Amino acid sequence: MSEPTLSQRQRDDLRTVAAMIVPASDEYKVPGADDPAIQADMLATLGRDAALVRQALDHIARLASKPLADLASARRDEVAHEFRATGGGAAATLVRVVLQCYYRDDRVLRSLGLELRAPFPQGYVLEQGDWSLLDPVKARSRNLRRAQ
Repeated sequence: MSEPTLSQRQRDDLRTVAAMIVPASDEYKVPGADDPAIQADMLATLGRDAALVRQALDHIARLASKPLADLASARRDEVAHEFRATGGGAAATLVRVVLQCYYRDDRVLRSLGLELRAPFPQGYVLEQGDWSLLDPVKARSRNLRRAQ
């Protein structure tokens, strides 16, 4: 049997952090990112992000000095604030993993009014935006070589 990607402490902290990032909503009838199915998806699909997620969770553990769930709410918020300020790329990776797994959950997609299907090959229709917003970028000097 292979060694789990995350220790039990890291899994517990991941669940707590995920709930802080995306709490459950009765109003919109969606689970939080700490939902067991969403957590299972995170653990199953960590892949290349596993090392950075472990690094982020270890950093949180150092800041908290005990399991995150055991902290009072105010202290948990302080740890989260310090983590955002000092977590760097590992923190960004952790947040991305939580959000990508949350927003591919069927219950969340249904609440957003999206079809439960892959985005391709059909794609999704995007409303036309204001293309003039790109004019300042187009007006910049060309300091990069043109693609061939």
